[in-house]
Amino acid sequence: MGRGVERGFSLVEMMVSITIGLMIVAALVGVLTSNSRSSKTNERTAELQSNGRYALDHLKRELRHAGYRGYTWAEPTTPPTTPGAVTGGVTECGGAGSGFVQNIRQGIWGANDSNPFSGDCIGSGYLQGDVLVIRRVDSQPAAILAANTFYFRSTYSNGEVFQGGAVPATVTGTPIASFELQEYVYYIGSDDNDAAVPALRRVTLQSDGSMADELVVSGIEHMQMQYGIATTDLNTQYYNANAIIGASTDTATTDWDNVHSVRIWLLARNARAEQGYINANTYAMGDQNYTVNDSFRRQLFTTVVQLRN
Repeated sequence: MGRGVERGFSLVEMMVSITIGLMIVAALVGVLTSNSRSSKTNERTAELQSNGRYALDHLKRELRHAGYRGYTWAEPTTPPTTPGAVTGGVTECGGAGSGFVQNIRQGIWGANDSNPFSGDCIGSGYLQGDVLVIRRVDSQPAAILAANTFYFRSTYSNGEVFQGGAVPATVTGTPIASFELQEYVYYIGSDDNDAAVPALRRVTLQSDGSMADELVVSGIEHMQMQYGIATTDLNTQYYNANAIIGASTDTATTDWDNVHSVRIWLLARNARAEQGYINANTYAMGDQNYTVNDSFRRQLFTTVVQLRN
């Protein structure tokens, strides 16, 4: 009986097998790459939505409290007897002695596409967009008066700003209490950890009588505001900040007292550019048509906030 003949794969068969195997591997790599890109895109979209919604909700909450003055519903007219100076940290907005902190009468104020505080509290950190000022007092009266803290002495009929324990004797009436001042200046600047990443920031009046620059949320590239004032026929007309009487200084009052609502536009942007993605969109934000041409994903958030005070 003859020996069995052992046969292997021919060269052609091996080449065909390798080619088929490579095609299968390439298909699997393509699927994995596509899934990875989709996952990263979803992560970037989630980042946009998270940052944008947080920033919008934060501003909505603060605007609804703007102008709150404790017991005092009438416009306070009594000036502070001894205006306190902001000491340490960031220089007082408007410069030392500007009366910025004491101007509790003006609960809201804005600047249109400019930085009115370039010489002091914001400085070179401002990138673009509108600037928003919010003033109010704390929700509860202060139990103890700290040495350097700014307060508002409040009654139904009047009120006055003072600092530390020097309660103004000129404010009398019932009920009477002292509320800590809460003041914020919002603007678009840079992230604390990466100057290339835009962010919503604010300058905040501190309990020690100083002002500090704080990061609110990263990834906010642009901010626009318009302010609603009721017309004689009870409709609402929205204005840019520079179209409102008294827009040249945050210590003016006039038409700012009549603002009852605010339109907000916030443009959120990813921290990192996305390879292979081109964004050449134009975003309509109030009086701005903001056009981009890069590889960053963006999402526009907008709302209208009714002021309560």
